[in-house]
Formats: sequence, structure tokens, C-alpha cells
Amino acid sequence: MLSNTRSILSKSSIFLILALFACQGTAQETNAKGEYASINGLKMYYEIHGNGQPLVLLHGSFLWATNYPILSEGRQVIAIDMQGHGRTADINRPFSFEQMADDTAALLKHLKIEQTDVFGYGMGGTIGLALAIRHPGLVRRLAICSAVYRPVEESYPRDVLDAFRAMTPETFAPKELKEPYDKMSPAPNWRGLVEKIVQMERDFKGFSQEQMKAIKAEVFIGAGDHYDVGLEHVVEMHHLIPKSQLAVFPNSDHLLLFTDPDKILVQIKEFLNTHKQD
Repeated sequence: MLSNTRSILSKSSIFLILALFACQGTAQETNAKGEYASINGLKMYYEIHGNGQPLVLLHGSFLWATNYPILSEGRQVIAIDMQGHGRTADINRPFSFEQMADDTAALLKHLKIEQTDVFGYGMGGTIGLALAIRHPGLVRRLAICSAVYRPVEESYPRDVLDAFRAMTPETFAPKELKEPYDKMSPAPNWRGLVEKIVQMERDFKGFSQEQMKAIKAEVFIGAGDHYDVGLEHVVEMHHLIPKSQLAVFPNSDHLLLFTDPDKILVQIKEFLNTHKQD
């Protein structure tokens, strides 16, 4: 299935390709018993796995709380369903990366976690950047994969932008994502979810260079070398963030985390665990 999908990448939506994630066994609903917390008007779902230094996992668009075992060894992992995703019902409030970062910070305060490491993919990576900018004392190390800091129009190659522009609530309803969502959500509204994600991407003004330069956390920036965030964009991000490292993975695209997870997760684990007691 992957080989067939890759052959039509240039003709299909990158967001439609996300439907493969549920089929690949990496982004699966976990078996842990979750909890709910009242956070900024949300009844926010989260799961805690294990013990040790905290690690917050922030999922991508259309996905849900996911635990990556390779990252969770010797750690207390907090996996979160963001607003309108998974088991966190939507409320009458637009989506924004900044608001989702504030929701995450409020949940960590509720859990009495004063500092944490963070790994975010896609939307979750940009939420992670917002978290490090808006709550600088909270984030020790931040790993992001396929995330942006500038508006969508300035961050992706043309083929990815064309795919994003073509995505509508009427055309985007892959069963591999919609069916788990319909089962998990306390108040499913797939059309509303798609509309809000598209609108959030269109409304995002990006973070300023000054904000990026002021990030105190150490940051790992990962991306594929094609059909992903633009290489110029991730290089610029690396130059702006004072304590950052950049990993561009050859022959890899936006699906790297799911098609060859060890390729990136091993490096992220090494990054997160270096001097773990700092």
C-alpha cells in the first residue's frame, strides 16, 4: 500500500496520506486508562505511562494520544488529546497553536509538573514551539518533526501547498482516521474538525524571529528531504534557535515517523536523554 501511495504523492493531499498512519501500527490508540481534567473550558483527555523524568507527547492533526515505547523507557510519559481530537471534545473556540500550547501548560500545572521534555509531530511540533515561547520555564528539551514556525504559505514546497489548498471537509474523510475519531470522540463532528484545522493553518501568522531567538529550550529539528516542510525553512529555524540541532533525513518524507520510525526516534531518544538530570 505504501509503494502505491508514494507513486501518487505529488497528486494527492499530504493530509490524506495521514490516513496510512492508523494502518501502520505506530499511531494507535493506546490501551492505558486515561484521565480527564477541566482545562480552559475543555474536558481534556490525557494518559500517563511509567515513571521518571516527564515527557509530553503532542500528536499531529487528525490524530490522538500516542505513546512511542522507544521514547518512554525510564520516563513518565504524558500523552494528550488536543482540543477536538481523540477523546477531547471540541468547544466553541477556534483552533490555534498558541491556545493549544496554553492548554498543555495548564494541564501540566494541574499535574504539578514544573518542567518537562516534549516531542511533537506536525501540528504537535508547532504547538511545542509555542509552548517553549509562551512558557519558557516549562520546556527543558523539545524535539519536533515536520513542524513549522512561519505561515503555511512560507513553509512548504509548492506540491505540498497545492495538496493543502485542495483539502476540504467534503473531500477529506479517510476511514482510517474518521472511524477511530467517531468511536473515540465524546461528541464527533468530523466536518467541524477538518474545517477548524484548515482554518487554523490559514490563520497562523507564524512566530517572529525574535521569539525564535529567545527560545531557552534545547531543540531537535527533524524533517524529511522531500514532500515535507521546506528545507530552507528548517535550516532557517535551526539558525534562529540558539540551542538547536538539525537532522534532515535522506530519502524521507512527511511519513518518516510512521514508515521508518526508528530512523528518527533513536536520534530523538538520544537527544532527549543526554544529561537527563540537568
